[in-house]
Amino acid sequence: MSNVIVIGGGAAGCMAAYAAASKGHTVHLLEKNEKIGKKIYITGKGRCNVTNASDIDVILANVLSNPKFLYSAIYTFTNDDVIDFFEKYDVPLKVERGNRVFPVSDHSSDIIKGLERALKDMNVHIHLYTEVKQLLMDHHRCTGVELSDGTQMKANHVIVATGGLSYPSTGSTGDGYRFAQSCDLAMVDPVPSLVPFETKESWVVKLQGLSLRNVTLKITKGKKVLFEEFGEMLFTHFGISGPLVLSASAKIKPSDFDGPLHAELDLKPAISKEELSDRLVKDFSNNLNKNFRNGINGLFPAKLSPVMVHISSIDENKKCNEITKEERNAFVELTKALPFTIVKKRDFKEAIITKGGVSVKEIDPSTMFAKKVEGLSFCGEVLDLDAYTGGYNLQIAWSTGYLAGSSIE
Repeated sequence: MSNVIVIGGGAAGCMAAYAAASKGHTVHLLEKNEKIGKKIYITGKGRCNVTNASDIDVILANVLSNPKFLYSAIYTFTNDDVIDFFEKYDVPLKVERGNRVFPVSDHSSDIIKGLERALKDMNVHIHLYTEVKQLLMDHHRCTGVELSDGTQMKANHVIVATGGLSYPSTGSTGDGYRFAQSCDLAMVDPVPSLVPFETKESWVVKLQGLSLRNVTLKITKGKKVLFEEFGEMLFTHFGISGPLVLSASAKIKPSDFDGPLHAELDLKPAISKEELSDRLVKDFSNNLNKNFRNGINGLFPAKLSPVMVHISSIDENKKCNEITKEERNAFVELTKALPFTIVKKRDFKEAIITKGGVSVKEIDPSTMFAKKVEGLSFCGEVLDLDAYTGGYNLQIAWSTGYLAGSSIE
């Protein structure tokens, strides 16, 4: 049996260590933080969306970068296997809207405790406060690691599961990229993904904290539609966030962020312009002598109404019975396509995941072994793999980690 070192005690690293140990290998899991699973702890707003219970084809359809590369990994360790794994280690799970899977307790700490029980069950040696400085190489073979204090640890096989650059406070500081580059492995430039947007308009800031459901967000560059979906979003002190925005940040190519993007928000996607116009006629006729600013109170959330009045070309003190057809039609257009400007993505500190990383062309998809270097594997977010929110990114971590660990002979 081999001596295996796993660098990184996140989702992929823990699963890789478990899988390697379950095959009888002696496994040392090296984590530079004070505990394992530090990023798992904050995922899903502290609840941990551990996987998604949809069919495999749905999971792969939600992977944005290199889904075909994941076939072997996903089918080797499926979402059902993830659910069985955690329930085996005393973490009952539940399925919520969108087939998102969470611990019944709603505490991500229970997922980490389950991993700790699994690693203990497999006699994995966990080394905390242990930072790897570099890989030890003998020509084209990895023979172990050198720690930041100069200590050398020898191994038959090393698995790099160091994550990307998102949430650097959890320890994701790009170490794995450095290790890959030292072996001359190709990289895809890492960029933040599943991340909020900064906007230009001052009125957006006035809506800070307002969450909108059932709206359609459309983002364009010139005549090209980059993103258009229906769902939820949130206004913040710097711009916009929420599920729709995070999905847009993942779907829009990094090359399209070379300048400001135009965005439009359909605040009433369920009704046509004609139906909305009829609704306004009715509202105005019911509030004939009220000022315009008070005549639309039933149309929008309280925080949004004054902003819509301000942006419109209609005097807020104009009586509802004095509003012209042209003004009403213009307000319908504004409601169906509220325009604003996206300036840029926020940075890695707020990104849920990293898009880019070690090129999958350098990795054997059936084993997670590096093609150019013997005794070396990569798994999880350090690779150029990313997906939408909904448990898909953690599934990538579990599956690639398990395949990396179980493939070692």
